[in-house]
Amino acid sequence: MKKYACILLAVFLFVNCTEKKQEPIKISPDDLHNSIDHVIDIMIHDIFSPPVASRIFAYPNIAAYEIVAQTNPDYKSLAGQLKDLRPIPAIDTVSGINPQLSALIAHMHISRQLIFSEDKFDVLQDSLFTKWKTMNEPEFEASKAYGLKVAEHIKDWMSKDNYSQTRTMPKFTVDTDDQARWQPTPPAYMDGIEPHWNKIRPFIIDSASQFKPIPPPAFSLEKDSDFYKELIEVYNISNEITKNGDESEEVAIAKFWDCNPYVSVTRGHLMFATKKITPGAHWIGITKIAAKKTNSNFDDTVFAYTKTSMAIADGFISCWDEKYRSNLIRPETLINQHIDENWKPILQTPPFPEYTSGHSVVSGAAATALTSIFGEDFSFEDDTETPYGLPIRKFNSFNEAADEAAISRMYGGIHYRAAVEVGVGQGRKIGALLNSKIEMKKNSSLAHN
Repeated sequence: MKKYACILLAVFLFVNCTEKKQEPIKISPDDLHNSIDHVIDIMIHDIFSPPVASRIFAYPNIAAYEIVAQTNPDYKSLAGQLKDLRPIPAIDTVSGINPQLSALIAHMHISRQLIFSEDKFDVLQDSLFTKWKTMNEPEFEASKAYGLKVAEHIKDWMSKDNYSQTRTMPKFTVDTDDQARWQPTPPAYMDGIEPHWNKIRPFIIDSASQFKPIPPPAFSLEKDSDFYKELIEVYNISNEITKNGDESEEVAIAKFWDCNPYVSVTRGHLMFATKKITPGAHWIGITKIAAKKTNSNFDDTVFAYTKTSMAIADGFISCWDEKYRSNLIRPETLINQHIDENWKPILQTPPFPEYTSGHSVVSGAAATALTSIFGEDFSFEDDTETPYGLPIRKFNSFNEAADEAAISRMYGGIHYRAAVEVGVGQGRKIGALLNSKIEMKKNSSLAHN
């Protein structure tokens, strides 16, 4: 009798242990947040330009979103809405696939393909794969297989966006004979980055020039000209906000929105880079803050990241189209040549033409997308920059944050007023088109689609 009881106990323990191993794998929004944060850390290490960084955000999010849209009735596929995107392979609902797990795996797989330091990403991915496989191997393997299948589909679409072709196009040629044209700026005097970014296939806008802004004020160094007034305004504001030695609110704003991955520091004969996030990464961070504040579930979090990243990506395409068309000289160059040879901007001037302001355009686009998701008066505390030693800033809305991001470029001494005011409007037009043209959320409990 005792032997029989022992056998029953052993069988019970075996079954109980087996059941624990086969429990469903639960994927939380934090799993997605953590993966994106890890990618951003690697992007900072690899020093991607702001336009290229926007592409790295967009494609993984779209892959994840398309899987979510397969099984969540609230969402509509982007196939047929985004340029050249065909429907992804259909999910087999009876094969034990966990769609959230597949979505995260697809997101991670494409992210890994788009960064340089793949080995740094493998540390996170291998750890998660081991955990998920231990929890429920059949569910993990089925979900992984489907996630990778979708990832390959999205990668095929991605490969046709002209990015590879732009890698072999000629460098930007500086016109030194025209004093209105952009010239490389100190301390690194880098070449103009991504001069062919307007040839990248956009996601929602018809073409890079769809929202072509009005031209900047006509170049003139006559003191009564509109252009010179904007130039001297940059110089005077910079001197005013730094005159007391203590850091003013305007200087704090400039530094908070710096987001320049190209900052070079010179120490004697040495020059090295200090690494920071890009403007797009800052707004991806704000997306995370909004999703966490609203306790958004995994699917809604994927939606928020996807919509915002598409707005940012097309914002850079539109902005870079204008930058290399107007090819306008930066304030630093003119102030040093004609006003004050010892003047330095608060922020380091980034290596591309002035008009329009990239941060202003993508901030306007991202804020418009986020407002459509979370509402007009969504207050939040922006702690995106705390890892880089900057304090939290509070905002009453996404649009308030976008306006501050725009004016920060003038406080920083790297843009004229027209570039920031026209730029943020340019971005808002892109965001408005996204809201009206692309249907993502059908039965929304959120603000809009």
